[in-house]
Amino acid sequence: MFRWGDNHPHRGGGIAMIKDVEVKKLKIIPDERGRLMEILRSDEKMFQKFGQVYMTTAYPGVAKAWHYHKKQDDHFTCVSGTMRLALYDGRKDSPTYKEINDFIINCDNPLLVKIPKCVYHGFKCTSDKEALVINVPTLPYDPKEPDEYRVDAFENDIPYDWGVEKV
Repeated sequence: MFRWGDNHPHRGGGIAMIKDVEVKKLKIIPDERGRLMEILRSDEKMFQKFGQVYMTTAYPGVAKAWHYHKKQDDHFTCVSGTMRLALYDGRKDSPTYKEINDFIINCDNPLLVKIPKCVYHGFKCTSDKEALVINVPTLPYDPKEPDEYRVDAFENDIPYDWGVEKV
């Protein structure tokens, strides 16, 4: 069972990044009027194509997980509160099959994480205020044929401990 801090890739734990996952350290630029942070640009390597941009939130202590997409990649960041983003490689043909990566993302550690197709993902709000998450998927949501495949956050075969009771 993977628990936060176990061989964490961003704490020098030595676990390889899941194949095709990309992480970009974001830069916050403050001035006397406020702050600016670019999230994703069309002229950088991580950008593939634009589908839509949306915001989702989680209340303190709540985990929103697990799901994956067959057609689209996601690009997650957190712009308010703190999000613990977890990824699980369920792709049987991947060299990182069954690997887990997780990240703490907030304004003190601003990251953009590209989540490739067929990689399970979910997040938990670990701050005492609501986590506000921005996603830039490569395809727009189609309510007639959703590209979303879900499993329960707690009752599944993914060896990950969210550290919360089922809500």
